[in-house]
Amino acid sequence: MSRLRRRSRTAALAAALALVTTGALTAATLTAQSATAGVTSLGVTSLGVTSLGVTSLGVTSLEAEPVAATELYVDPTTQAHAAWEVAGGTDKDLLAKIALTPQAYWVGNWADADHSRAEVADYTGRAAAAGRTGVLTVYAIPGRDCGNHSGGGVPESEYARWVDTVAAGIEGSPVVVLEPDALAQLGDCDGQGDRVGYLRYAAAALTDAGARVYVDAGHSGWLSPGEAARRLQLVGFSDAVGFALNTSNYQTTAATQAYAEQVSAQVGGRPYVIDTSRNGNGSNGEWCNPRGRALGEQPRFVDDATSLDALLWVKLPGESDGACNGGPAAGAWWQEVALELAANASW
Repeated sequence: MSRLRRRSRTAALAAALALVTTGALTAATLTAQSATAGVTSLGVTSLGVTSLGVTSLGVTSLEAEPVAATELYVDPTTQAHAAWEVAGGTDKDLLAKIALTPQAYWVGNWADADHSRAEVADYTGRAAAAGRTGVLTVYAIPGRDCGNHSGGGVPESEYARWVDTVAAGIEGSPVVVLEPDALAQLGDCDGQGDRVGYLRYAAAALTDAGARVYVDAGHSGWLSPGEAARRLQLVGFSDAVGFALNTSNYQTTAATQAYAEQVSAQVGGRPYVIDTSRNGNGSNGEWCNPRGRALGEQPRFVDDATSLDALLWVKLPGESDGACNGGPAAGAWWQEVALELAANASW
C-alpha cells in the first residue's frame, strides 16, 4: 500500500500543475542550466526548479492526501553553493551536481532557540515564496548522538520550549525529518530523558505548524525491521506522517527500500522517505567519512505502488561526518570529498 485515502481534487490539481512544470518551462530551464553550469544531466537549476516532475498535492494528514506536489527547493545558501560559485573548470562542473540539487536545511541548538526560529522562518519562507517544498532536519534532542561527533542537544527541561520556538518559524508546508538517530540510539546512553515523549511532542508541534513529519528510524544495517517498527510504534503516528531512513548513511536505495517496506508493513503501511545523498555505490561498512563513495539518486517525490514518499538529500554532501578519517569537525565543508562524491556519481 503506497498511500491511504486520496481525494479527487488531488489528481485534478496535480494534473493542472504538471502541465506547467513538465512542459516548455522545464525544457527552457534545463537548457539554460546546462549552458551556464556545464552539466547536462542535473535536472536542476540555481532557481530551485527541477525536471523531476510532480506527483500530487500534500497535506499534513496521511488520511487526506499524499506528499506535496510542488518541487523541492534548492537552497542557494549552502556551503556547496558557495564553493560552486567560486570554483572553475572541472571542479565547478562537479560541484554543480551538489550545489544545484535540493538538500535539507538542518536546525539544531548550535544557536539559541530564537536564532533557530529565525533561520527556519528564513529558509521555509524562501521555499514557500518560490513555490517549492523545503526539507528541514530537526536535530536537537537531549543526549543527541550519545556524545559522539555530533553530540549535544538541548537540556531535557528546555526541549519542548525549543521545539515550540522553532515550529513558530515554519512557513508553508515543509517536509521535516525528525531527530536523526534518536530512535535507533534509544536507551544506548544516559541523558536521554523521556526520549519517546520528546519525539511525540515534537511531531505534534511541528505538524500543527504545517510540517509533514517523518520520524527518523536509523538505517537498514542498524535495527531489525521488527525492532524499528516497535520503536516507531512507541512514538506513534497520531501526528507524524511516516518515517525516515538512511539519514547521513550510505546503504543503497534498493536495500533501504526493501527494508523500509518490511517496516512499513508492520506500522500500518505508513510511508517513508530515504536519504540518497551519498549512497550511489553503497556502504563499505564505515559510517564516518568513508572514502570512495558516490552521490546517490537525485531527490524527487515518488507516487508508485510502494510506500515510498520521496528520495531526499537529507545529509548535505561535502559536509564532514566528524573529525574522523581525516575529516574536519562535523558539518564543516570538505571540498576534497565533495569532489570525490560528485566524480563517482553515475549521473
